[in-house]
Amino acid sequence: MDLNLSLQQARVIGALIEKEITTPDQYPLSLNALTLACNQKSNRDPVLELEESTVQETLDELAKLRLVKEETGFGSRVSKYKHRFCNTEFGELQFTGQELGIICVLLLRGPQTPGELRTRTNRLCSFSDVQQVEKVLEKLLARDDGPFVARLPREPGKRESRYAHLFSGEVTAAEPMTAAAPATTPVDEDRLTALEQEVANLRAEVTELRELLEDLTG
Repeated sequence: MDLNLSLQQARVIGALIEKEITTPDQYPLSLNALTLACNQKSNRDPVLELEESTVQETLDELAKLRLVKEETGFGSRVSKYKHRFCNTEFGELQFTGQELGIICVLLLRGPQTPGELRTRTNRLCSFSDVQQVEKVLEKLLARDDGPFVARLPREPGKRESRYAHLFSGEVTAAEPMTAAAPATTPVDEDRLTALEQEVANLRAEVTELRELLEDLTG
């Protein structure tokens, strides 16, 4: 499937998949429930603060792509939403429970190592060990209708490579490194500002001392 999901689109689909598995009695989700799911502080990276209007716009975009469906009824006048991303009767994408668990976590949390995936999919599916996670990742890499994930270069000091989903376009090898680089810039700027302020304060103190000395000697 040729998709290039935005961050908001990936978050909405990931949240719908997660809640379908973990809270089936509350699925499909209302707009309010889906917004809360998208903005969860836990199990999300990055943490977002989406407005309901933004989530609604994202749902409208996904509906045009036939990736979500609006349903009414269920004893309520409130519209509710379910994904059509995969594992539907007429859908192109079909995943096993383990494959779907991995994809859901990658959509919600970004690139992960096999060890992280084993831990963070425990509410979605079950893996006996990290090796089983790696085997499923290899299948997602090698499927004829894929690949659906990419293996990223191992970062310095790390024992495992991270894996990213490919539903938001290709992932470049440099992406994990460049994504972290800007974080150092504000620290340097803040330190420089603090040093400049300290120098200014010292100069002011020197000026005051000189004036005081002149008064005493005058």
